[in-house]
Amino acid sequence: MVDAERRLLAYALKETDNQHFVLLSDSCIPLRDFDYVYNYLMYTNISFVDCFEDPGPHGSGRYSEHMLPEVEKKHFRKGAQWFTMKRQHALAVMADSLYYRKFKDYCRPNMEGNRNCYSDEHYLPTFFYMLDPTGISNWSVTHVDWSEGKWHPKSYVRKDITYELMRNITSISENVHVTSDARKEVQINPCLWNGIQRPCYLFARKFLPEALDSLLQLYPNYTSI
Repeated sequence: MVDAERRLLAYALKETDNQHFVLLSDSCIPLRDFDYVYNYLMYTNISFVDCFEDPGPHGSGRYSEHMLPEVEKKHFRKGAQWFTMKRQHALAVMADSLYYRKFKDYCRPNMEGNRNCYSDEHYLPTFFYMLDPTGISNWSVTHVDWSEGKWHPKSYVRKDITYELMRNITSISENVHVTSDARKEVQINPCLWNGIQRPCYLFARKFLPEALDSLLQLYPNYTSI
């Protein structure tokens, strides 16, 4: 997954006018109109990369001491893969081989001790926490609903699409992280854009194809909230 992300960035960086890069999937939808998204991303100096410390088995429990000395356990971070990134940060990712190699070799499924590690959840959060911790938002601008407690997030179908759902998502102004240890600590922080608390999300997923017609009908309404 990280290799795919790096290939996408490398291709997009060939166009020198590209100044901000957004990773989305085919199940993502926009929550705002183009001008809102453009201004939100371009008129701030940070990249929107999710990053938090999770001391549990799905966080630091995935760390391998083989990453030493370059990556210490205290610096190991977790986050959603859905990023938006300034050009200088995209260039830093492409220039990196040291940390990339550590994660490629020692953060993968079916490792020693029956451990599973997923680089797309750890490489970029850890890399930017070490490289430029004040240059990232620590939350993703792509909303995902993990409330069902499954291995995959909630998938929205046609019957789920209502104005109330879209209004609720677009009005969220705090980001939430939950640790995977026994305490299940809930970490809540305001979404600060240039020091001002604003709605957190520009995109959302996972919306199935059958939801498209309902989304198109609602789009002019919920994007103007």
